[in-house]
Amino acid sequence: MKKINVGIIGATGYAGVELVRLLLLHPEVNLAAVSSVSYEGKKISDVYPNLKDICDFTLENEDIIDKCDVVFTSLPHGLSEKFAKKCLEKNVKLIDLGADFRLDSAEEYTKWYGKTYEHEDLHKLSVYCIPELHRQNYKNQPIIGNPGCYPTSISLALAPAIKAGLVVDNSIIIDSKSGVTGSGRGLSDTTHYPNCNEAFSPYKVASHRHTPEIEQTLSKLADKKVAVTFVPHLLPLNRGIESTVYFNTTSPLTAEKLLEIYREFYKNEKFVRVLDEGNVANLRNVKYSNYCDISVHYDAHTQRAVIVSVIDNMVKGAAGQAIQNMNIMFNLKEDTGLDYIPPAF
Repeated sequence: MKKINVGIIGATGYAGVELVRLLLLHPEVNLAAVSSVSYEGKKISDVYPNLKDICDFTLENEDIIDKCDVVFTSLPHGLSEKFAKKCLEKNVKLIDLGADFRLDSAEEYTKWYGKTYEHEDLHKLSVYCIPELHRQNYKNQPIIGNPGCYPTSISLALAPAIKAGLVVDNSIIIDSKSGVTGSGRGLSDTTHYPNCNEAFSPYKVASHRHTPEIEQTLSKLADKKVAVTFVPHLLPLNRGIESTVYFNTTSPLTAEKLLEIYREFYKNEKFVRVLDEGNVANLRNVKYSNYCDISVHYDAHTQRAVIVSVIDNMVKGAAGQAIQNMNIMFNLKEDTGLDYIPPAF
């Protein structure tokens, strides 16, 4: 079988270089080209010395589409649409790790990201895909909008309960924590070492840009409008997301029944591991992998469920999920090239 020629635009960002790491080991992929505006002409191994003698590709300009069957764009919002248009013209598929193809509503995109869709017709040809929840929506569209890291951990945590009708309206409270790689490679006061080391605090309280994406996904699962309170926090770690999700249940439950619902929902999903009763999900156990671990808890005193979800924000929250989506796009087994075992420590 001919290998899939893959290109990465934005290969020197954190998610971009994670794509490089994972795609180099994908048995059905030929990494054809890597692009970076900031480091054009340099070897990627000069930017990331861990790749020395493994991947010494020269970083090209953005015009790599002709070499590819599929292009991954790992760029700030507002920059991927033009590449999607070029890909479409050349019959090349595109998977966007940015925000440009995540929201259905152009108005919501403008409200939260301060930009407008330049090519609205492209959005009719794209599909948003958390594989475990949306793979059935993929109908050979040439563009996939890869989900955000917070929405992935949160949607997977809530999907079984919402589909089962267990969630009281407007009772969802989401407390999420992310490692600093989630903020990207650009330095800011928040991610500057003296400010984030030995520190822990919320940010963008009830105003984070992932809120509309979370609500869009949950509303479609519930078949009605779902509103959430979402508060992210910055952890002094390189990678990982932990989301603790609280909601009131529509009727009294037991921890055993709630666990049974989650196990049934995810029984055929390799990358979602529902933990045994009494265990608590820990992001250490998913590091460098495409797994999402979920632990299910129930507070009978308050009739409130507590769901803990952990992912590696660079893998299941970005590059790994993008490759899972590529596997769907090219009719490969979803776990192809993603069979990584998390380290024990």
